[in-house]
Amino acid sequence: MKVNTYLNFQGNAEEAMGFYRSIFGGEFSSVVKFKDMPMEGVEIPAADQDKMMHISLPLDEDEVLMASDALESLGQKLVVGNNVYVSLHPDSREEADRLFAGLSEGADIEMPMGDQIWGDYFGSLRDKFGIGWMINHGVPQEE
Repeated sequence: MKVNTYLNFQGNAEEAMGFYRSIFGGEFSSVVKFKDMPMEGVEIPAADQDKMMHISLPLDEDEVLMASDALESLGQKLVVGNNVYVSLHPDSREEADRLFAGLSEGADIEMPMGDQIWGDYFGSLRDKFGIGWMINHGVPQEE
């Protein structure tokens, strides 16, 4: 089973995904705006035509970060909560620090990167788009 993260935004999905791409690298595998995908019987207002219906950014061969804009014109109401985090598990402290530094731009730092009592190198934040991120580098245990 693969688990991918799907994020909803209130009109700024393209900006948010561009920001994430600047940190993680890679190219978008799918970019579909509402104007590109007509829905039978549904009229999308002109102001919403250029918003994202779907955008995806492969992070590696197994993981994809995906997003869309929630449109109030379609009866969708975005509620930013504190119940979702994207948990990243980089292979090194250096990569953990790089990811944390990039995501920290305009963010609310909940726990700075540091060695934790459970033995891992960990930090968490809520980025400038309201998305919660946990960066956790598992320190190998000595046998």
